[in-house]
This record gives sequence, C-alpha cells and structure tokens, in this order.
Amino acid sequence: MTYAIQPLNPPTLPASTGSYTHGTLVTGARRAVFVSGQVPWDRDEPVPPDFADQCRLTWRNVLAVLAEADMGVRNLASVRIFLADRAYRTINGNIREEVLGDHRPAITIVIATIYAEDWLLEIEAVAVD
Repeated sequence: MTYAIQPLNPPTLPASTGSYTHGTLVTGARRAVFVSGQVPWDRDEPVPPDFADQCRLTWRNVLAVLAEADMGVRNLASVRIFLADRAYRTINGNIREEVLGDHRPAITIVIATIYAEDWLLEIEAVAVD
C-alpha cells in the first residue's frame, strides 16, 4: 500500500517559513507511530550542557524510535517541540532543518517548563507509512 503526506498551506494563511507546513493530509497509511516526548538523555552519557548538542541528541532519540518501526524523517506527519526558552528558537530551527532536509511536517513549537531542569527541550512526533 502506498501512503502520502500532503502539505496543507491554505492561500488565506501567511506563507509557512522554515521547515514546516500549516497542516498535513495523510492518505493511504497503514501504520502510525506516536513518539513520546524525547529528551536530551542518553543512557551512557550525561545531558550535554549546550542547547545545540541537546537538540541533536533529542532528534537522534526521535529518529531511533522511528527506526524501531522501520521509519525515518520522511514518515513524520507532525512534530511538537517544547523549548525551555524562546532564546533557543533560531538554533532549534537551524538544527530542525538539518534533520528534516526538505521534508515539511506539521510543526508546533511551545515555550514551556521542561520536566528536568537540565533538559532544554523535548520533542514528540507522529509518523505514518
């Protein structure tokens, strides 16, 4: 079965900028993976102090969950990113674009208090195939 993730960018909304689309329409999917909030935690190493390193580690954890289901970046339909401070917006956007390439899922970014004080972000996602 073939699936498709179609970007939804209504002409009445401002143009989306960066690596996201206003919405996604998924057709023909047979499986969905709901990725719990992943954080900058590694079982063998301490939490990196630098936001960029935490962001890359968190994305690595998201991709590891997807890989368990034989999925990857192209399967992402929706991503929600929680940042501990809006000062991380630019770095977050740059790393997100590195990870996603030209793939544009629906994305929400929330400024929030993160569960552990040394975590600077958390990422949850939905993927389909």
